[in-house]
Amino acid sequence: MNNKLKKVKEILSIYNQEHLLQFYNDIDDFHKELLLEQILRIDFEQILNLYDLSMKDDSVAHDEISPLKHLEKDTYSKNEISYYTKIGEEVLKSGSYAVVTMAGGQGTRLGYKGPKGTYEIDFEPGKKSLFQIMCEDISRTNEKFNIEIPWYIMTSEENDAQTKDFFESHNYWGYPKDKITFFTQGKLPLITVDRKLFLQEPFLIKEASNGNGNVFNSMKRHGIIDAFEKNNIKWISFGGIDNILLKNVDAFFLGLAIENKQDIASKSIFKQTPLEKTAVYCKKYGKPSILDYSQIDLQLSNLKDENGMFLYREANMLSHLMSISAVKKVSDVKLCYHRAFKKNAFVNDEGMKQVPDKPNSFKFENFIFDAFSYFDDMLLLRVNANDEFAPIKDFTGIYNPDTAKEKYIKYWNSFDI
Repeated sequence: MNNKLKKVKEILSIYNQEHLLQFYNDIDDFHKELLLEQILRIDFEQILNLYDLSMKDDSVAHDEISPLKHLEKDTYSKNEISYYTKIGEEVLKSGSYAVVTMAGGQGTRLGYKGPKGTYEIDFEPGKKSLFQIMCEDISRTNEKFNIEIPWYIMTSEENDAQTKDFFESHNYWGYPKDKITFFTQGKLPLITVDRKLFLQEPFLIKEASNGNGNVFNSMKRHGIIDAFEKNNIKWISFGGIDNILLKNVDAFFLGLAIENKQDIASKSIFKQTPLEKTAVYCKKYGKPSILDYSQIDLQLSNLKDENGMFLYREANMLSHLMSISAVKKVSDVKLCYHRAFKKNAFVNDEGMKQVPDKPNSFKFENFIFDAFSYFDDMLLLRVNANDEFAPIKDFTGIYNPDTAKEKYIKYWNSFDI
């Protein structure tokens, strides 16, 4: 027995995961080496601890929750919007702004094989991918101010190569190639209800990306935060790939954050129905946070202040802004993890791929908003969903491609006067 295999067996014995080698003798030497290296890389202590911690009650009592103050863009006059916009534009023109797009997911829920960002919408006469739409959005600011905003794209190990090839094959849609940087997020093994990791292939343990909150640690790991400081980047925008009306660059929003002396800022949309399955902003234990829809009852959702304003209806839309000092701060902390129960195919005891008919495993993720609790306050700006929120989540739900396309066309047609 070679030393590596001996070490792996010792590790698996400690954590009661010996089954991961059940097909070891049936695979070739190349795949044996892959499996051994993967096992040595996995932090079994971490994943088992996450499993145990996730079983604890994480509910928050109502008296530990308080509203997070928000501003509303629609209440600002033209002069006020112009004032704050000019402040933000000075930052943009100075070259101190960068965009981060989180695009580590696949198009599975859309019935599409490939990175989600490569999914194309037919606008007639041509198609546009989600990546092209994001590229065009940032390019508008570049053209307006004759600048080149650095664009950072977080992929996953699963879709990184395909994403890079897609950009290359489309010549980056004219974006300066040297201003685009790809980096991969981390991943964690999935685990069954009986605390077992499982195989995706006889030679491969099933792992998945560990959430968009890993963006800070990943940027630090890949030297991106150092690059920010070297290039005098002062503000960074964070957004997902699937909202085709996302404003990656919003000078008004940026100026508002600067003038209010806040290191972090987020946009929200108004939650129309009280029990809609949408997370909302709040304060937990006096710190900015997100309240998951599972923790919101009808009474809480309908609470109003003395002016008749709802207190817990500001829905998260994954549009965030952070100063470089804030990004540096949270890159050094370990964010909490959230558990999701999912259906995942696995290799059964006969060595055959099996697709379960119900959820069979837990996935652990942290989210970018988990970082907000490390600050005393933040700026929250409610925007119009018709102007800034057209996400594509799946093929048949309320956030489907057709609905998003309709909102996108309607928004841009409103400027053709």
